[in-house]
Amino acid sequence: MSGRVITITSGKGGVGKTTATANIGAALADMGYKVVCIDADIGLRNLDVVMGLENRIVYDLVDVVEGRCKLRQALIRDKRMGELYLIPAAQTRDKNAISPKDMQRVCDELRPEFDFILIDSPAGIERGFKNAIAPADDVIIVTNPEVSAVRDADRIIGLVEADQKGPAKLIINRINQELIERGDMLAVADVLELLAVDLIGMVPDDQAVLVSTNRGAPISLEQKSRTGQAFRDVAKRLSGQEVAYTEENGSGGLFGRLSKLIRTGGG
Repeated sequence: MSGRVITITSGKGGVGKTTATANIGAALADMGYKVVCIDADIGLRNLDVVMGLENRIVYDLVDVVEGRCKLRQALIRDKRMGELYLIPAAQTRDKNAISPKDMQRVCDELRPEFDFILIDSPAGIERGFKNAIAPADDVIIVTNPEVSAVRDADRIIGLVEADQKGPAKLIINRINQELIERGDMLAVADVLELLAVDLIGMVPDDQAVLVSTNRGAPISLEQKSRTGQAFRDVAKRLSGQEVAYTEENGSGGLFGRLSKLIRTGGG
């Protein structure tokens, strides 16, 4: 079986893309899949910290591309799960150190060994984004329910479709029902109506995510966490399971309207 390459990206930085990558990867590995997460944000790596593996880096993605190590030497096994791996980004190089063809070659080498290959893309539309989507079988766009983030997500959706990598799927992150009810945040239904792409996850706003990120321990492994459950639901949908959306996912009283707009985007 050939591994499935999923690129997780966003238009705006700071919307939780790297956190989503680490949590979905951990959730898939917890389900028994063999998973590798690749940090494609050359020069600004963070995925290693979120996964708690920053002290174990010896080689990185650029070392692989430039032939200073074998691909297996750059794979870092997770401390908690034997089926979860990381390939870190280089910290001292820029995004031009690798090309879209390099990313395709690396992923083609990984496909026979892994069930899922998750690529954490840099935000924006520059070279790093092009590198990250080049090998993608599927693209997930992460946005917050804020006007600027949704506007940038809309731009990315257009670029993904122009590159024939669409249709993209959407994770709406940091949903705060109190702000929505006050009119200070877009409702989930409004985001879906504006972007018109398949939904694959709704993640509530949760300060516990910051704590888990600082500890390098994905919240998706905390069975009692509502936010962890939201990431586990994304992983289940990616694996092809049907998982219903509920009001606990963050839709609040608008669930009736929302249910008419949801187009699920699982495997």
